[in-house]
Amino acid sequence: MKIGTPLSPSATRVMLLGAGELGKEVIIALQRLGVEVVAVDRYPGAPGHQVAHRAQVINMTDAAALRALVERERPHLIVPEIEAIATEELLRIEDAGLAQVIPTARAAWLTMNREGIRRLAAEELGLPTSPYRFADSLPELQAAIDAGIGYPCLVKPVMSSSGKGQSRIDNPAEVAAAWDYAMSGGRVGGERVIVEGFIDFDYEITQLTVRAKNAVGTTETHFCAPIGHVQVRGDYVESWQPQPMSDTALREARRIAQAVTDNLGGLGIFGVELFVKGGRVWFSEVSPRPHDTGLVTLASQQLSEFELHARAILGLPVDVTLRRPAASAVIYGGVDATGIVFDGVAEALQVPESDLRLFGKPESFARRRMGVALAGADTVEEARQRAQECARRVQPKIA
Repeated sequence: MKIGTPLSPSATRVMLLGAGELGKEVIIALQRLGVEVVAVDRYPGAPGHQVAHRAQVINMTDAAALRALVERERPHLIVPEIEAIATEELLRIEDAGLAQVIPTARAAWLTMNREGIRRLAAEELGLPTSPYRFADSLPELQAAIDAGIGYPCLVKPVMSSSGKGQSRIDNPAEVAAAWDYAMSGGRVGGERVIVEGFIDFDYEITQLTVRAKNAVGTTETHFCAPIGHVQVRGDYVESWQPQPMSDTALREARRIAQAVTDNLGGLGIFGVELFVKGGRVWFSEVSPRPHDTGLVTLASQQLSEFELHARAILGLPVDVTLRRPAASAVIYGGVDATGIVFDGVAEALQVPESDLRLFGKPESFARRRMGVALAGADTVEEARQRAQECARRVQPKIA
């Protein structure tokens, strides 16, 4: 792909569907390479809107609105950055030749729904996963648990992200509340749930996997060093790189990641989530885009996951070199308010090898991710301590 001049007839145009904190970093990476970027989100003033060449606000699950915007903006590439998109319309847009969807429209469609990607991984590719069933009602959920899933188990809406609607159930008294929470946390009302048997894993990782062109135009797969992370109710709160792993587990993790990403196809970065116990590895989920736990790569890698994504989708060379052990720690809003301020920023940046990303979200909630602290060190343990201390010193407050 030739790269033109932004805001001119020669421009290489990319449309991001989703302009949150991850999209913002992708936009910056693309702009550094001379790409014209249109940022789309459901509300005005989203983080990516603040840096893009143009900002658009639509309901991205509205197929007609999405199609109209694509026809008006005429992007060369469409880059989904969230799941809540009319992905069936993306299939039609791609089929009509209006734009190339990254990595593919099929990948966006399959991964929007946990049912699609779980059936692909377990039933078509034969990859190891937790035991699972789907349920469309509370009685079906109870029946699935009783029929073999057992306790403890995890209940998730088939369409949700960042832990929304997810619960762990330890006994029958918790089933009804988990069902109600799943119904409130999904992206559409009345959707079904997946109930998963619990895996007693040692740790979980994100295996960032990059599909990119080499010098002769062939697609190759590259693996970043594994990222360890801590999640609370399905939402990441801390990550670090590299996660120590045995050679056996690392080979298996990469085998699984390549099997999934080869099937999804296209170019770009994929965040493959995996459970690990000893040398055994189980597939959990995959995002065909930069992953929130991968924010740590802003401090750890030669090229961050956002720069890798930008390069790969443009057909440019990639470099997955790990420069330094590093960690990230989430900064939550702590308050429900608009236009908050952040105290303690100077104190936070006194932590050695630390950095901050304050996302610029216009509205804060107590558990909304409003920023992230980053830190490098000689060891992962020291990097985690530094990132946690840096995050602790930042205090979001009502203006």
